[in-house]
Amino acid sequence: MNDIQTADVTALNYAWSKPEISGLYKVLPEDFMVEEKIAFELSGEGEHLWCWVEKKGENTDWVAQQLAKWAGISPAKVSVAGQKDRHAITRQWFSLHLPKRNNPSLEGFKVKNITILKTVRHQRKLQKGGLSGNRFTLIIRDIKRVEKRGGDKNIIEILQNRLQAIQTTGVPNYFGEQRFGLHGRNIKQGIKLLAGELPKVKRNQKSLYLSSIRSWLFNVLLSHRVEDGSWNQLLDGDVLQLEGSNKWFVEDGTAELLARIASGDLHPTGALYGCGELPTKAVALSIEEQVVEPFLDWVQGLDQYGVQQARRALRVLPQALTWQWLEASNGSLEEVDVLTPLFTPLTGSELWQENPVLKLSFTLRAGSYATMVVRELLLGVDYQVKKRILA
Repeated sequence: MNDIQTADVTALNYAWSKPEISGLYKVLPEDFMVEEKIAFELSGEGEHLWCWVEKKGENTDWVAQQLAKWAGISPAKVSVAGQKDRHAITRQWFSLHLPKRNNPSLEGFKVKNITILKTVRHQRKLQKGGLSGNRFTLIIRDIKRVEKRGGDKNIIEILQNRLQAIQTTGVPNYFGEQRFGLHGRNIKQGIKLLAGELPKVKRNQKSLYLSSIRSWLFNVLLSHRVEDGSWNQLLDGDVLQLEGSNKWFVEDGTAELLARIASGDLHPTGALYGCGELPTKAVALSIEEQVVEPFLDWVQGLDQYGVQQARRALRVLPQALTWQWLEASNGSLEEVDVLTPLFTPLTGSELWQENPVLKLSFTLRAGSYATMVVRELLLGVDYQVKKRILA
């Protein structure tokens, strides 16, 4: 694999070959919308005030600071489930620890690009990673063919076939490039950390770097199983995970397991390497040992830092996947920073035009990446990252 130590996700294998079509996303915040999902009801009482917040073009930590100022508390008493994209419109939960205090006035919160949509009391604070999933809605613009492997097929026809494959089969559950920082910076820092070249590192940075190392090892393993066609198939000795759950078990040869994997009820998993022995057996264990052999110093480093081993599904099935083909009826790509193009749906014979805009919506379980769904569809370019690189 090319350049494995820089977390180059373009070097990872594709489930259905490398796409021959490209497109831009995150041109505007409105082009990337995320809404958090939780799998439980808030009680309506307790010492934690949960705030359902919509933000536009702002990062999560800054929003947490504004909520802390509004409530008159330390930012340390504001909890989130995870970071959300800055160049997007996101709806996410924040919990504020307010024991024996009244709710602050909603009228008193006036911060540009941030709206508190509702507040609910609950007995417990929001836990990191405490989501069931996220709902994504993306607008992909400037779609064009970059290779001529599709024969006479129209762009929409090619993408339609891939969308249907994703809907039926899912996609490899790679960690996205966001996990590794721009140009793989977090991996590079992680390698220095393991080599003892970063003597003074903040606790959260250390966690980030070690997590990046482990995540990339998973990606290398998954890429191997994509290459041999087993990323969504059962191997002898596989560890399986229930859809929508973190529970897992070692396959036992039961005949029904194949059908449950085919239906999406169960998923093969891959190692998140760390302390302890791998739970896989037979063929699956052999692969996980073989793939990690060039990285044994990384695994030993993770062990020395006490990073606990875990499992992650090799496949993710986007739920409630829908798409719509649109046409920009106003504005050009050069004008989008000041003028939002209006879109009209394409119907009938118009559906086969050469310059469509794609509106794509789906829900992923927590920890899975929308960009990795897009990756199997087309060669997606993050417009904001592209601007930073070219600046």
